[in-house]
Amino acid sequence: SGVVSDATGPIPGANVVVKGTKRGTQTDVDGKYSIKAKQGETLVYSYIGLADTERPVGASNTITLTLKPSTTVLDDVLITGAVGIKRKKDAITSVSQLVTSKELTQAGSPNVIQSLAGKVSGLQINTISNGASPDTKILLRGTRSITGNNSALVVIDNVISSASILAQLPPDSVESVNILKGQQGGALYGDQGSNGVLIVTTKKGTKDSKITVSLNSSVDFQTISFLPKRQTQYGQGWGLNGAYDFDFPGADPRNNDDHFSPYENGAWGPSFDDPNFANTIVPTGLPQADGKFLTDVYKSRGSDNIKDFFKTGTILQNNVSINAGSLDSGYVLFSYGRQTTDFVVQNDALKRNTFILRAGKKINKFRIGTNINYISQSLTQTDSNLFDDLLQTPTNIDVNRFRDSGHQGHWTVYAKNPFQTIKQTRFDDLTDLVNTAVDLSYDFNKHISINYNGSVNLRSVQSQSHEDGFTKVFNYVYDFSPYVDNQQGSSPTYESLGGSPINSSYFISQSFGRNYYGDLLLNFDYDLTKDISFKLNLGNNIQDNYFRINTQGGTNLDTFGYYDIKNVLQRTNPGLLSNFSTLYRKVAFFANLDLGYKDYLFLNATARYEKSSAVIKSAFYPSVGLSFVPTKAFDGLKKNDILNYFKLTASYVSVGNSSPVPAYATNNTAQLVGGYPYADLISYQVRRNQTNKMIKPETVTTLEFGATLGFFKDRITLDGSYYNTETKDLITQATSSRATGLTSILDNTGSLTDKGYEIDLGITPIRSKDNGFNWNIRTSYSRSKTIVTSLSNGVNSVNLASNTFIGVFAEVGEQFPLIKGTAYVRDPDGNIIVGADGLPKRTTTFEKLGKSTPDYIIGLTNTFSYKGVSLKAVADYRTGHSFYSEAYDRMAFAGYTEESASQDRFVGYVVPNSVQLVAGNYVQNTTPVNGGGSAGTLNYFNQRYNSTGEALLVDATALKIREISLSYDLPKKMLKDTGVSSFTFGVNARNPFVFFFNTGHGIKNRGFADPEANSSSGNAIGLANVGQYPTTKTYGFSINVTF
Repeated sequence: SGVVSDATGPIPGANVVVKGTKRGTQTDVDGKYSIKAKQGETLVYSYIGLADTERPVGASNTITLTLKPSTTVLDDVLITGAVGIKRKKDAITSVSQLVTSKELTQAGSPNVIQSLAGKVSGLQINTISNGASPDTKILLRGTRSITGNNSALVVIDNVISSASILAQLPPDSVESVNILKGQQGGALYGDQGSNGVLIVTTKKGTKDSKITVSLNSSVDFQTISFLPKRQTQYGQGWGLNGAYDFDFPGADPRNNDDHFSPYENGAWGPSFDDPNFANTIVPTGLPQADGKFLTDVYKSRGSDNIKDFFKTGTILQNNVSINAGSLDSGYVLFSYGRQTTDFVVQNDALKRNTFILRAGKKINKFRIGTNINYISQSLTQTDSNLFDDLLQTPTNIDVNRFRDSGHQGHWTVYAKNPFQTIKQTRFDDLTDLVNTAVDLSYDFNKHISINYNGSVNLRSVQSQSHEDGFTKVFNYVYDFSPYVDNQQGSSPTYESLGGSPINSSYFISQSFGRNYYGDLLLNFDYDLTKDISFKLNLGNNIQDNYFRINTQGGTNLDTFGYYDIKNVLQRTNPGLLSNFSTLYRKVAFFANLDLGYKDYLFLNATARYEKSSAVIKSAFYPSVGLSFVPTKAFDGLKKNDILNYFKLTASYVSVGNSSPVPAYATNNTAQLVGGYPYADLISYQVRRNQTNKMIKPETVTTLEFGATLGFFKDRITLDGSYYNTETKDLITQATSSRATGLTSILDNTGSLTDKGYEIDLGITPIRSKDNGFNWNIRTSYSRSKTIVTSLSNGVNSVNLASNTFIGVFAEVGEQFPLIKGTAYVRDPDGNIIVGADGLPKRTTTFEKLGKSTPDYIIGLTNTFSYKGVSLKAVADYRTGHSFYSEAYDRMAFAGYTEESASQDRFVGYVVPNSVQLVAGNYVQNTTPVNGGGSAGTLNYFNQRYNSTGEALLVDATALKIREISLSYDLPKKMLKDTGVSSFTFGVNARNPFVFFFNTGHGIKNRGFADPEANSSSGNAIGLANVGQYPTTKTYGFSINVTF
């Protein structure tokens, strides 16, 4: 008899077994046990997450011991890889990284994908849209395609899924995520695995037959992380003489007009330091419903006065699970989770209910496992473009005073009132997702088995959107005499302020998707000799994906506020509505071979032949990998106290990427002619951008080397890898001769290379056996570089997305994605050359400005634990890249940049670090732009400065504190007689701190945008628009209880 404990106290439910027998027992709530054993026998003590410990039975009848955290648990654990094949760590021949459930849930994030940020070397997570239900893009080891998909593949319980579905799964339901960084690890998935794979394993039965009930609850408070820093020197107005500008008595004598206007969207008005304006009562905004102005003191309310528009949001998560049985005797797991998000924007909200039922049973040689997952989600959002309207807010405005003013009483005539937008512009989605999966296996004998893993995923989305119309033309009789001297006369003035009316609209859509996935494997497992192991898997994969969407609607609602298709007076023309369906099918045959020699040398080879309905040509994808463990091969390295583990890997793989070819692209299809339907006529024409019928998938080949080392019983661990990827037959649009009647042809043209390396270092400075204090450090360094080596004949550059002054390109000989735009002309010393008018000279062509992928990423995780207390922090730093900020562009136009206020506007703006060419020599420039004065400054910033790509390039260097969490596990002795086996309380912060730096890759990011935000899910990374909300941060607490 005795007591089994860990660092926090006695352990209830620990297993005690007499080695080599079936005699066993478990500890009670006090950690006590009693078992019959003879002297000379050995007792084995085990508990989940702790190292198994053996103790021989001696003369004493009492054995009391403390189990230690497991440090070598992965040596014997089988890790799930591609198509569900499991291997020990030693036998894995490509680079991967396992993230456990504890690591995913340590900070209480409601999103599994975002929980991975900063924890995996080589992993980048870009935010496509930030909101109540954010969309993300997962990148592993850079990019391999110009126009195709570069996102990592998501596999959930051995079935290909998607990032959007993973984001909806409760993190508490996930057992682990195995990130297959090396392409050889995902080669069995063919062209779908060319960008790396996330193997997600959800929780199922326990190791014993106990019934356990787990309850996890968390509350998070969400706020805006940062906003663009705007100048606070000048207030509302527009610095040009003319209508809508009014003089205060005693206006600045250097200018005949102080340019104050109560309804402008710009900050080109008087200075807050002007004694004639400072602390003066002035009208603000447009007249209210009663025809009167709101008045306020003319002063700055801070750079972030628009922060008052946002509120403190909440995220509530509750998850309960009941687990009974065991993997061998049969198990049942039921889980229910609910997430409610009240976003930082009023009325934006998410409600999600998740039901999971898993059951399995082993009957002799037959094993069956089933999984039914149902997710019901409702999402309501407004138009995130309202952030663009918010940016047009002078800093003298108290935005809270305009909450009930509507569009007609807004603080500016040139933008919509965001408080009204959240009421009148709505997008509502109802999503139902049902996933049914089955895993069947049969053992013919101990060497041969067959298993089938299949899934049917059904997804239905009902969407509706509406916008209430209003007339954006205001006719008012203004009487400014109580506030100002009206420069247009002393009598009240009739003004008509413009803008186009916005028509009301209503649209509804219904979409349905059905995805079938099935793998059938025949498995062989033999020991050819006592030293050579042989495993062979022969498989067939079938995928069938169907999608349908129907949309209808139009403009001009008959009755205000009644949202029904019958209320739409002007229906959208039928030819412009979405009404289509696609059917995509893929069939593949594959083989996997694993050979092992004496548990220290392993060979893995795979082959996959696949045919898809999108591409006529079939494809064959081979791979081979080798793993060698010297510490198990050489006697001199065995049981080495210094180098306890050493593993080398090498692999080669050739896969493909057919994602740039959409469904039916190789068929000749027609498109609607512009202007039709017309009357009762309709007209179609052959598409002018065709696809080569014999197009083939892009070919992606990778050579990879890796090493894993463990020192001093894994007190120090080191993982390193190098990869060299080459993509040939890039699929891009090639220009076609006009004689063909076509504008372009989608074809195989071009190539690129992607090279990089990763280093992961783990250190345990303190591992105390006495007082239970531990300190673990894990740091990572990853570097990736993609170079375009060729494009189609005569083409040197491919435009992915651009405007008239900046864009993202793929260019031969340059890193991808490349940011190009108009740039300043400079002298040999790098100074900006200006003309006689003080305006900078600009290039007439797009020049190389920077790249949108970082030179390197450094990750750092610190974990401190003392008995039941655990403190964890995750951070990362990335640098060497840039992005275009549309927010900064808008700010330059409207006079909100700090640069525009850095010099006296009435004197004029002199371009810093500029020179003029005088008599053949460059001399320091002292000439203000456009001849000086406030009008000259205004015209420079909203016409020349904000249309120069180089001026709008922002340094993306950032240090982010991703997570901080503090948790406490109650000692087991405190839970005695309560029926509770564990109780954990935690507090956490996600993205609490962000620090931006200027490292010479553009202007310093003063909160203009999150460098990880992107305008679309495509490859035009580096364009941060104002069509999404600012980044948020959260603080919260959680409680986890197990009965």
